[in-house]
Amino acid sequence: MKILFVHQNFPGQFLHLAPALMARGHQCLALTDGVNKRTTPVQTLRYKFDAQAVDPAATRLGRNFTQMSDRGVLVARAALRLRREQGYVPDVVFGHSGWGETLFLKEVWPEARHLVYAEFYYSGRGRDVGFDPAFETNTDAFDPVMIAQARAAHLGQAMLHADAGLSPTHWQADTYPPALRRMISVIHDGVDTDAVRPDPAAEVTLPSGAQFRAGDEVITFVNRNLEPYRGYHIFMRALPAVLAARPNAQVVLVGGDDVSYGRPAPAGTTWKQTFLDEMAGQLDLSRLHFPGKVPYETFCRLMQVARVHAYLTYPFVLSWSMIEAMAAGALVVGSNTPPVAEVIEDGVNGRLVDFFDVAGWSATLIDALANPERHMPLRAAARATAVSRYDLRRVSLPRLVDFVEGRAV
Repeated sequence: MKILFVHQNFPGQFLHLAPALMARGHQCLALTDGVNKRTTPVQTLRYKFDAQAVDPAATRLGRNFTQMSDRGVLVARAALRLRREQGYVPDVVFGHSGWGETLFLKEVWPEARHLVYAEFYYSGRGRDVGFDPAFETNTDAFDPVMIAQARAAHLGQAMLHADAGLSPTHWQADTYPPALRRMISVIHDGVDTDAVRPDPAAEVTLPSGAQFRAGDEVITFVNRNLEPYRGYHIFMRALPAVLAARPNAQVVLVGGDDVSYGRPAPAGTTWKQTFLDEMAGQLDLSRLHFPGKVPYETFCRLMQVARVHAYLTYPFVLSWSMIEAMAAGALVVGSNTPPVAEVIEDGVNGRLVDFFDVAGWSATLIDALANPERHMPLRAAARATAVSRYDLRRVSLPRLVDFVEGRAV
């Protein structure tokens, strides 16, 4: 088959799937944003998109749809050139719906089977919006509800023009309205549990020169960026009690200074610095390590070394890193929010703490550091969960391949 992948940051969620389909003899092609410089074995074409072309003041609530549909228009024009100039007609078009790229592709290739990666459907209630009122900027509590609903417009349109959708977790699939949820299969992208596995001899050296090995009293916290959506503020507020109770503990916080989700930090600063300033005088900064973004190998070593790994998130998209931490045999203390609770059962394969319970976070992290042997069964169960439910080669990829090739999943 001819399969076209569409993703502004390709390979993104198709990192393992596209090469697996190529290995099965399918002809794979990718279409991505011109600013995306990621390398991949898949032949890749690029389109140019100017995100600044939309005037927020002129478009009001429709600004998100305007920007997404503008991107969709550019992708559709690139697709039309492919068809007219090269005669390219794919059997399957598989795109991520998050940025509007798939909106008009069925008009270009009506004979193709159109699949959508349905990662998350925005809503004004019960999810990320309004979850943490401290970071709501609008004084009218109803405005964010309307804004969030408007943000979902292109996601609904993308599903209406698709033949099927895919979500990585049940909770994320369930964010879609019932009429659309029926179209969505749930298959996780998968974690390579052969590569990400426990290693009692693991060692890691950070860019600062700090070195840690398995058995050390290390707490890890990892996200793409250090920001409230992923609970950085809660974690920082829990640390003074932890460091006071555990004088040998070291904390490694991996992540950049940008914003992936939610509002930006106050002008002239970053969320990282905002909460360092809030905790000024309460933390021994020599025991906090901020290596920024690290290579994947370093991340895996940190998960093998960690005595406890803290993962927090709003009710939003679940990070791959949490399941990768479980695959490495880490003891994960996670926020008791729906995406996390779908994977972790408290006291069985990890620990759950209410997102906002700072004292509860301190107590649970202290207990995890102080009693590593007692938590070994949880670590083993975490690894077993990752292997049985999210293993890349034996669980996820076979189902993903079946999904693309049109077999029931």
